[in-house]
Amino acid sequence: MVWTRPGTEGVVEEVELSPPGPGEVQIKVAAAGVCHSDFHLSLGHFGNHRFPTVLGHEGAGVVEAIGSGVEGVSIGDRVALSFLPRCGSCRQCLRGRPNLCEPGSKAAFAGTMLDGGYRMHRADGAPLQQFLTLGVFAEHTVVPARSVVKIPDQVSLEHAALVGCAVVTGFGAVRNVGKVGPGDRVAVIGCGGVGLQVIAACAQAGAERIVALDTSAAKAELALAQGATEFASSAEAPGPFDLVFEVVGRTETIELAWRLLDSGGSVVVVGITEGGVEARIRSIDFASEKSLLGSFYGSGDPAAQIEELAMMVALGQLDLHRVVSHTCNLEGINDAFARMARGEGARTVVLF
Repeated sequence: MVWTRPGTEGVVEEVELSPPGPGEVQIKVAAAGVCHSDFHLSLGHFGNHRFPTVLGHEGAGVVEAIGSGVEGVSIGDRVALSFLPRCGSCRQCLRGRPNLCEPGSKAAFAGTMLDGGYRMHRADGAPLQQFLTLGVFAEHTVVPARSVVKIPDQVSLEHAALVGCAVVTGFGAVRNVGKVGPGDRVAVIGCGGVGLQVIAACAQAGAERIVALDTSAAKAELALAQGATEFASSAEAPGPFDLVFEVVGRTETIELAWRLLDSGGSVVVVGITEGGVEARIRSIDFASEKSLLGSFYGSGDPAAQIEELAMMVALGQLDLHRVVSHTCNLEGINDAFARMARGEGARTVVLF
């Protein structure tokens, strides 16, 4: 499915796919989650230079071709995909932040492969960007070998797709940034695909109180099933809290998160905002040792975390069945974006 300019619906097209180059693999896509970041980009919120593009960055499938120099993966392997292919040698990787890998980020945000080239082209030869190096809203795609994470046979490819983005993002924010522990009072603003994983991770960490906040009362049952101890509308948030996870990406919810903090508490902003969005907080609150923290893609080693979380799914320690509210084919992605705009449902997964 191709988006040619911001603010328009995606259209299914036949495109040319080049074979994998050195250090790359070709994937037969089996499942792709529809994430809010895809929706943001389709509307032009990350800039009008990101078109034409094939969206989709939460995917899983089967390796069907391998470029030169690739080791540790074979044709037929079942894999989840990481959208930030770490190099292991740049400044950020050496500082223990491979989720911020410099060459990986450059390619991901340019929609290219690591060599700066394109593997998808329209019928007229025009290059297509692949969102975050993946472009999994397609039957087949070519990705960096560094993006491939083998998964246990017990994990469905539908669930493996979720592990590659929503799960690693939510669990990483809780474990690596918030460092939630027993006795903590936690609020989670936003009960979408990532917010539900934040709730599950807080419950696994032993938080004493987990209040799920959302404008849609229809999400209460699902939030409680994920481990929330209470559900409330964002306007009725009962604070204060030791930790507040903002998983929406809006001015008003970031500011609300800050107001809900107790002394010594931290806001962890997980939601991706539109470019140019600002939030205002009271600077005097820093004297109460309140902290405002960012989190991106689990704030750790995405590939290693995907492998660990997939094993948790395989062992029955993490249940992803309930968080998929809709499934569809490629043509259903536009409807999934419309549901997202209305705040309906949890995760939609495209099944091939």
